[in-house]
Amino acid sequence: MQDSTMTKNESMNTAIDESVSITHENEAFKGIVGESPKMQEIFRLVERIADSDSTILINGETGTGKGMIAHAIHKQSYRKDQPFVSINCGAIPENLLESELFGHIKGAFTGATANKVGKFEAANGGTIFLDEIGDMSHDLQVKILKVLEERKFEPVGGCRTIKVDVRIIAATHRDLEEEVQKGNFREDLFYRLYVIPIKLPALRERMSDIPHFVSHFISQLNLEKRTDVTQITAQALDALMRHSWPGNVRELANLMERLVVIKGQGQLEIDDLPPKMREQIPTNSFTAPEISGDGICLNTAVSEFEKRLIYQSLEKTKWVKNKAAKLLHVKRTTLVEKIKRYELQQCA
Repeated sequence: MQDSTMTKNESMNTAIDESVSITHENEAFKGIVGESPKMQEIFRLVERIADSDSTILINGETGTGKGMIAHAIHKQSYRKDQPFVSINCGAIPENLLESELFGHIKGAFTGATANKVGKFEAANGGTIFLDEIGDMSHDLQVKILKVLEERKFEPVGGCRTIKVDVRIIAATHRDLEEEVQKGNFREDLFYRLYVIPIKLPALRERMSDIPHFVSHFISQLNLEKRTDVTQITAQALDALMRHSWPGNVRELANLMERLVVIKGQGQLEIDDLPPKMREQIPTNSFTAPEISGDGICLNTAVSEFEKRLIYQSLEKTKWVKNKAAKLLHVKRTTLVEKIKRYELQQCA
């Protein structure tokens, strides 16, 4: 009996390990977690478009990983050995942004004591990532449009035209079509950018990835912070799954760092979570799995939670697998495989 239990647990652990490493099969996606169908679709799209020089516009809420996807596109492309230059257009004052993008010559303005190479020139041959392009002023939008159309520009205060060969990837958390209607964003620039759009889902739209994020962050933080956190209880994980995550993956990453550093070692429990998250748990929430004196590994806890979540979805839909799969945002074939793996059966 003990042997069969061990075999079953090992198979669960292997299944979780394999699902976490899906993106790791491609070196370009290293560090990006995503087993959910929405993220898998994005990974496939990135593989198809990376080697083209088409302009890409990434849209997603703050904290969804727009910069990581942009970097993955670059690493997958034929430009991967050339520079990847990133600039946050919303974080730099407007009077300095033009100089940051296009450079300047000595004496162009007060404080310009030497020539400066801009981001576009620094990215020559590679990729430039214009983050939060929706926050850019109309004057700069005109200059970006010119670079997109002609692949050339003049530094601030200069008259020499510089030609560049760059792949442009832009990103924004704003709805640019709406901004165009409001008159805040140039329509011609929008259509120049909107060649290949990528829409990143919010974390609340890919909740099935949360257990894998948790596992990833615990392993990563243990290495970086020299901690020894081994696992998270099913009850604590359930609380994380119930949170709405307005700050998306960045919010989850920051929370996990706080939890792991403060805990130091052992397992993360429901009492380790912020009071706001503990208060969200209903009285009938999942209880933590029973832990023996030897403990259990993180993957086992994640597997146990997944098993219970699948069973709950099946009960809720009266075991109609198509409906249960929709509730869990997974394919029906994926759900059927997991039902077989966990040997789930409908009660008589």
